[in-house]
Formats: sequence, structure tokens, C-alpha cells
Amino acid sequence: KKKTFIKKGQQAKILIMEERLVSILMPVKNAAPFLPECLDSIIAQNHRQWELLAVDDHSTDLSLEVLSNYAQKDERIYVLPNPGNGIIAALRAAYAQAKGGFITRMDADDVMAPEKLKLMTQVLKQRGPHHVAVGLVTYFNADGLGKGYANYAHWLNTLTTREENFKEIYKECVIPSPCWMMHRQDMQACGGFQYEVYPEDYDLAFRMRQAGLQIAAVMQVLHHWRDYPGRSSRTHPHYSDNRFLEVKLSWFLTTDYQSHTPLLLWGAGKKGKAVAQWLLNHHILFAWVCNNPQKIGKDIYGVKLQPQTAVAEEVAGQVLVAISSPADKAEAHAFSHKYSQHQYFWLF
Repeated sequence: KKKTFIKKGQQAKILIMEERLVSILMPVKNAAPFLPECLDSIIAQNHRQWELLAVDDHSTDLSLEVLSNYAQKDERIYVLPNPGNGIIAALRAAYAQAKGGFITRMDADDVMAPEKLKLMTQVLKQRGPHHVAVGLVTYFNADGLGKGYANYAHWLNTLTTREENFKEIYKECVIPSPCWMMHRQDMQACGGFQYEVYPEDYDLAFRMRQAGLQIAAVMQVLHHWRDYPGRSSRTHPHYSDNRFLEVKLSWFLTTDYQSHTPLLLWGAGKKGKAVAQWLLNHHILFAWVCNNPQKIGKDIYGVKLQPQTAVAEEVAGQVLVAISSPADKAEAHAFSHKYSQHQYFWLF
């Protein structure tokens, strides 16, 4: 049997190519109507050293056919089956085959700006390891964009321009998925995609923070999110509000909770009650405050509600803020500035 030998110089060249290579991980499920525009935007990248690992997640439409046709035309596109089910299993399968020194991901219904990969690799080379590159994002919708999505993109872009994404991580997912890139070694430090936790992008953001990664921002719109009624973030139970709350509280308990300091929960509405139940289920003691006179003094789940002045009276502690109305949020922010001895976690 004939053997193929690779000279030392060739090995070095291969290693350099892999260091510069960007591995794009992309789960695909029933995205046929949007795939051509998505794939064309990847092929049009002015950074040419990339590989696309597209994992078909048991699509029942023409997604696999579209992917296969593109793979025949461009040898940088690899089409893989999902050995499991769902986005995490698909990402895990793609990551297992990735050869690049840079790791990023893509959604099959979105569009990349032409300079996305180039600018993200540049900023990572400039800043070095232990950074996650992010860029500005925007939504688009043929039928018009809802106010909530527009507000989210504005909030996220504001954090990105300041490179303060992790500062407000308990509010919402602060790393624009899939508009991030990191060195392979940093993805390994974050645990890759071995954890079966949804929302997977939000959980990964917390793991980036836990690993001590710093933000390296590109001050340009690099990613275009497509909003439409069938988008997973709108329809799949993996991305429901209670799943986000579970991730927030689990990470609070893991990384930020200080059992030796007082814990206060501010808010007795729907979200506040959900937080209270979670804390009680995990046997965590807390004082519960609100500004609703009809609830103050009542026992809910065996905990007596106190007026919000309890926040001012406490010497120092941690405050989980779980309120909804704009007026209450404004009041809570004013309190946080006045009584800065506390550590505040904003769960809205």
C-alpha cells in the first residue's frame, strides 16, 4: 500500500493555514427558503480561509439538497448529519470536525456582512487569546420589525461599542449570537458544546465570562439577523422566558452568590414570584421586598413581603431585581445609585 509522506516544511505550512482558518459551525433545520442567501453571504467573505461545517438537523424540506448543491460547487463547505437532535447536538458534531484556529458559528437563516470574518480575525490577532470578538448586529424583516427586537439590537450594540457586554449579563444574552468568534483554545476553555443547556447561546455567554474572556469589539454591523414568525427564538420552548430565567439563576448560584451576605429579592410580580420559588426550591434564604402596598406585609410561599425601604436599611448585600413596569425599573435604578453598598443583579 502506497504511503504519502509530508515534509516538515509542508507540515509547517498546513499548521499555519489551520491557525488562520476560520471554522464556521452551522446547524440547519428546515431553512431551505433562506439558505441560498445565507450561503452566498459566506462565500462572498473577503476573508477566504474558512470552512463551513453545516450540520443537517433532520430537515424535512429541501435544506439537505441545497447544502449538497453548494458543497459540490465549493470544497470549503462540508455537510454533516446530526447524530443527535437539536442545535446543541448539531454544534457538537460540527465542532468535533472543525480544523480552524478560529471558531465561530452561523444561523442558516441569517446573513453575514462581507467583511465579517476578516474584521473579526483581525481584532483577535491584535488582541490575542483570552478575547471573544463581537460585532454590531441588526435585524431585518420583510414584513417590518417589531419594537422588541429593535430595542434588543440597540441595547446589545450599545454594550458592544463600550465593550461592556458582560456588565449586564443577567438582563439578557449579551453576546450577539451568532456574531462572535474566538481562538480555538478559548473555546476549549469554555467547554465547547458539551453542555446540554438551553438557551445554548446564553449559557455559552456565561461560560465565556467565567473563563475570564475579554470583549474585543468591531464597531461595524457584521451580522444581519432575519426575523420571521418561524424563527426558533420565537417558537421553540428551548427559548421561552422560563428557560432564560433558569440559566440566569443557575449561573448566579454558581458564580456570584455569596452565602455569607444578605440576599434580597425585589419584585413580587410574575417574574419575582418565579425567582422566589426557585430560591426556595434551592433552600436559599432571602428577604423579599416590593413597592406594592397591597402585597407588603403578606406572606407569599411562607415569606413575608417587606417595603422597599428594607433595601436602604440593609447594610450591604446582594439584590436580585425582578420587576417589570418602567416606573418601577426607574425607581430601582435610582435606589441602586443611592444605596450603592449593595451588589445589584438586574433580571430584566
